[in-house]
Amino acid sequence: MPRAGGHKARAQRPESERDRPGTPDWRTGPEGPPTAIAGYADRVSVTPGEECGLHVSTTASSFRVLAFRVGWYGGAEARLVWSSGRVPGRAQPAPRLLPDTRTVRADWPRALAFGTDGWPEGAYLLRLDADNGHQRYVPLIVRSTDGSGRTVLMHAPATWQAYNRWGGYSLYNGTSGAYATRSLAVSFDRPYDGDGTQKFLVYERAAVVLAERLGIPLAYTTGTDVHRDPGVLHGAAAVVGLGHDEYWTPQQRRHVTRARDAGTNVAFLGANTCFRRVRLEEGESLPDRTVVCYKSSVRADPCYATDPALATTDFRQAPAADPESSLTGVLYEGYPTDAPYVVHTADHWLYEGTRVRPGDGFDHLVGVEYDRVTAGAPLPGPLQITAHSPLVCDGRRSNSDSAYYTAASGAGVFATGTMRWVEALMAGTPDGGRDHGMDARTRVFVTRTTENLLRAFAEGPAAHRRPAPRPNVGEVYRGRG
Repeated sequence: MPRAGGHKARAQRPESERDRPGTPDWRTGPEGPPTAIAGYADRVSVTPGEECGLHVSTTASSFRVLAFRVGWYGGAEARLVWSSGRVPGRAQPAPRLLPDTRTVRADWPRALAFGTDGWPEGAYLLRLDADNGHQRYVPLIVRSTDGSGRTVLMHAPATWQAYNRWGGYSLYNGTSGAYATRSLAVSFDRPYDGDGTQKFLVYERAAVVLAERLGIPLAYTTGTDVHRDPGVLHGAAAVVGLGHDEYWTPQQRRHVTRARDAGTNVAFLGANTCFRRVRLEEGESLPDRTVVCYKSSVRADPCYATDPALATTDFRQAPAADPESSLTGVLYEGYPTDAPYVVHTADHWLYEGTRVRPGDGFDHLVGVEYDRVTAGAPLPGPLQITAHSPLVCDGRRSNSDSAYYTAASGAGVFATGTMRWVEALMAGTPDGGRDHGMDARTRVFVTRTTENLLRAFAEGPAAHRRPAPRPNVGEVYRGRG
């Protein structure tokens, strides 16, 4: 099995990458049929210098791997950090299915091992280039071990894997398309479907690019790493959940909450965040390679009777019900919807420089899932609704809310209440192919608001430097739920 070394230079902090020249041709070309080339990494993340293995199946005679780090790079948005030599190609056997949980595992042998010496911390796309012209990605996070004084970008691989249908099964449905035949546990030991990036390109990349353009001190991690080791959050200025971060373990949630209570600001740039309670279990040989979530079949979860706090269903459901709003300030309500984002408190510091007025709307920015401030749910405070957007979901009228609150520690917490926030950072550009009709005006508004948020949160506990929230839930809802 080939092994390729990385660069030997000392790993650099992410902000040192901001103005380096980029590599414009980082995007994939034709994917070809699913068998053309596909692969997965044997680690969700590595620290700089750690070895990683790639498991690849291809009908081509050979392939090579190019590692692109996502960032600003003068607008190129990625830089080639490393490339392999030619690796012999081999078509691997069909995956196996574990019948008890309908879990698909590829379990292919390593095709290539590589070191990451000198790789800057950050989000990477490993592009598999087959000699037949077909290409696919494998995502990899080179994670930080020290987030002190930094804004920690927290990627969401558990959610990527939940929606992954490679091999015919996800946590949503099986090969028949039926919910009843869905997986109850999904494995990282298989490729992602489609181009291989799953949710990263749509819900995360644009936020990474913006944060790096600002030049604020950054650190990188994943939810699965925070689950195992919260050290990167100790002393962090902020932690940022990205556009679709639905699946959390109780440990991850506890660690983020403790960081908030120690003064770390928290931003949620999506909706439906921290909605599903999952458990991470060991794979063939490594820990945390399987995401377990029984959902509505929770009574069949082996932990249901023995350890209810680890039973896997929605956080708001029994056993151990704990609605996510106690952390996020908002509660997930529905899908699908498509509605304008309507500004409520236009004078909030988040909207400085946007020139918005109360009632200004931005078409299609609310969707496809949404959150709101909900009566009867745990509500941290003091909390201010900054946007209050009327919508219709499944024939029922409701609202999506953006909300900002401060904790006793001084930490500020902001939730956008819409899943399209990060997508909107690309609206009206060639990369905005899934922007749902959002336009350049929306992109400018969301970009400036996100810049205000990230700059403020990078300075430390927001309550010490920005105006306090003006509680307005009663005013906005006038006693309605």
